[in-house]
Amino acid sequence: MADKSKNGAVVDNSVVDALFSAGAHFGFIKSRRHPSAKPFIFGVKNNIEIFDLEKTKDSLDSALQFVETLGSRGAQILFVSGKNEARQAITSVAESINMPYVAGRFIGGTLTNFPEIRKRVMKLESWVSQKEKGELVKYTKKERLLIDREIDKLRSFFFGISVMKNLPAALFVVDSKKESIAVKEAKVMGIPVVSLSGTDNNLNEVEFPIPGNDSSRTSIEFFLGKIAESYKAGQLKKPEVAV
Repeated sequence: MADKSKNGAVVDNSVVDALFSAGAHFGFIKSRRHPSAKPFIFGVKNNIEIFDLEKTKDSLDSALQFVETLGSRGAQILFVSGKNEARQAITSVAESINMPYVAGRFIGGTLTNFPEIRKRVMKLESWVSQKEKGELVKYTKKERLLIDREIDKLRSFFFGISVMKNLPAALFVVDSKKESIAVKEAKVMGIPVVSLSGTDNNLNEVEFPIPGNDSSRTSIEFFLGKIAESYKAGQLKKPEVAV
């Protein structure tokens, strides 16, 4: 159902209602607010700043259009978040569309020193392959124990990006402030960033900021679900041919 906003624009209330139900409107206390978030603030309730969900929807629409374009090209998106509230959702959504992810600490150099990171991923794949084939029997018991420890260590850092053979076309991060290393590396490499960003984030440092609650599991799951839906919709389309 559509209605008109304060400026007369038509607003899809169903999306705004869904955002509200997901708790996407909650920010932080005013003292934590980054100046770039001010235009997206509707008001304050119980000392907590509230996002203007009409503006959140507009930003979300722009991000989803971009993601759909990526889907039409079959381009990769690297999903990143070390927040406890986001790790499970990041993992399940990324895997549902066969995308790489970092659901934990982002290792410096993942983008800016990708060839070296790729070597570590290949080392992990090699050890795992040898173990599955029973080829580690040639090593002593102590050596196999050390190899198992190495596999566990590499898996914890690099398992999620094992499908990433080249640099991604874009990043999706939850909380660009917390994931500042990933955002900075993406900027250096010319990789656009889509970010779910709370009121304490600098919305100007990413190409597609989505102002919304980045600390609630329900809110994070909602936005990640929308990203996955748009990517899948893009996969059903053929990329436009330039004339």
